[in-house]
Amino acid sequence: MGAVRLLRTPDDRFTDLPDFPFEPRYADLADPNGGVIRVGYVEAGPADGPVVLLLHGEPSWSYLYRKMLPVLATAGLRAIAPDLVGFGRSDKPADVADHSYARHVEWMRAFAFDTLGLKDVTLVGQDWGGLIGLRMVASSPSRFAGVVAANTGLPTGDVDMPPEWHAFRTAVEKAPLLDVGRFVQSGCRSRLSEAERAAYDAPFPNEMYKAGPRAMPSLVPYRPDDPASSSNRAAWKTLTELEIPFLVAFSDGDPITAGMAPILRRSMRGAQGREHPVIADAGHFLQEDKGEELAEHVARFVRG
Repeated sequence: MGAVRLLRTPDDRFTDLPDFPFEPRYADLADPNGGVIRVGYVEAGPADGPVVLLLHGEPSWSYLYRKMLPVLATAGLRAIAPDLVGFGRSDKPADVADHSYARHVEWMRAFAFDTLGLKDVTLVGQDWGGLIGLRMVASSPSRFAGVVAANTGLPTGDVDMPPEWHAFRTAVEKAPLLDVGRFVQSGCRSRLSEAERAAYDAPFPNEMYKAGPRAMPSLVPYRPDDPASSSNRAAWKTLTELEIPFLVAFSDGDPITAGMAPILRRSMRGAQGREHPVIADAGHFLQEDKGEELAEHVARFVRG
């Protein structure tokens, strides 16, 4: 494959976002296929504080962490929330075919370790943030001090995904116009304001920019022979043998990931003998519904 054709969302799409005062920062990644990919991110808290890497999923961006960043910063942590490639302020590969599970893992690994040089990281992964982040933990365990899994998992395709996920995947594939704000709202218990919905739409001026959100559902391994299944099986084996402290912090209202919580609690060595919170009255996007509460659990976990 040649160099990826990239789109970049104009900066003026990101002005006046509600409750998102964080200065945008950028990191340049050398793309293995040639060229440079720019990753956008925001950061809060002391530069020398323990690092918390907040990874979002489909179809959101770092805006999802706006309620958590101040709480983590107040706790003395250095909270870093990047935008996945194809999302937020990050560059957007224009073709769905340019997105693969392996590429997304490599892009975030290069961002966190090659470019920012992060160490002793606590991962907070939700949705695809966990699918990507858990692979990073398995491949670079010495970089991590802890893991918080929130409404996420590491599917291998050996067990099928729930019907709610299949319905979501079909809806994304068939939508002639992909209404990102509506998809985020459908995964929340709380009502988003018009301005908040617009903030979730901001990265995508038109359909051309939406290859990332279009691609992600089809990249989840839901059959045993999926291209990512063997890599995820290997990562799962590594993860279950690690002693890294592991917190399972799921909401009580996410049919898509609910089945993963007991599996993670049971399978991860670092999860044993630990109190795992269940965040009440929150949907799939628990950062939106109960972000402050989740952030307090993360801060206690890191400080513990």
